[in-house]
Amino acid sequence: MKDDWKTISVKYMFRPSLLMTLATLVMLALFIKLGLWQYNKAELKQALQTQLNKRLTELPVALPEKITDLEAWRYRRVKFAGIYNTRYQVLLDNQVENTVAGYHVLTPMQVEGRSSYVLVNRGWIPGAADRKLPLVSAPQGRQEVEGDIGLPSAKFFTLQAPPQLDAKWQPVWQNVDMQRYAKAVPFAVQPFVVRLAPQSAAGGLVRHWPRPAENIGTHIGYAYQWFGFALTLLVIYIVLNVKKIER
Repeated sequence: MKDDWKTISVKYMFRPSLLMTLATLVMLALFIKLGLWQYNKAELKQALQTQLNKRLTELPVALPEKITDLEAWRYRRVKFAGIYNTRYQVLLDNQVENTVAGYHVLTPMQVEGRSSYVLVNRGWIPGAADRKLPLVSAPQGRQEVEGDIGLPSAKFFTLQAPPQLDAKWQPVWQNVDMQRYAKAVPFAVQPFVVRLAPQSAAGGLVRHWPRPAENIGTHIGYAYQWFGFALTLLVIYIVLNVKKIER
């Protein structure tokens, strides 16, 4: 008796549908873009940290009357004298110190011998449990200030309505928008904030200024996460669309 042997050939074919391919390409592009966004944020913060470390080794300089290249003055240590004006003081909300929520107190100071003002971040105060606004005073008379220049991040949108000069002053702000602040006050103000140095006694509060590099690891982790999503999606796309054909 003769056995008949039948040879079976197995082939694999890659047959993705057009719809699945388009959807995968869109999601891949999105995941990669988000990964690069987080990675670029980490690189930017590292560059800012390097710049801050360099500035900390420099001696403070007299604050010029006008600064045209703001970026060149980021973290530059400056010194000046003036008088605080608490009428247009700002409480920057959602600031945390040792897990306690509170505010940063930003008080405008008229620079001595000038008509212009500088917004000085005097530091942190705790918020009340009932959210009642604290009354924050400032030292009277001439004060000598030393600190570093900070450039608030530009916001794409805000939930706050633009303030009016003739309206009641709203002291609590969600972010430092210098353009918005300049429109809200009846005096010229420089387009930056001076963070009061820890050794400066000009009405200083709690001052543990955040460092740019604090969250670099978090951004790198998010970048790897998005890249991992992209790789996983690609593997799933290939596995689902490889067909086994027996002949």
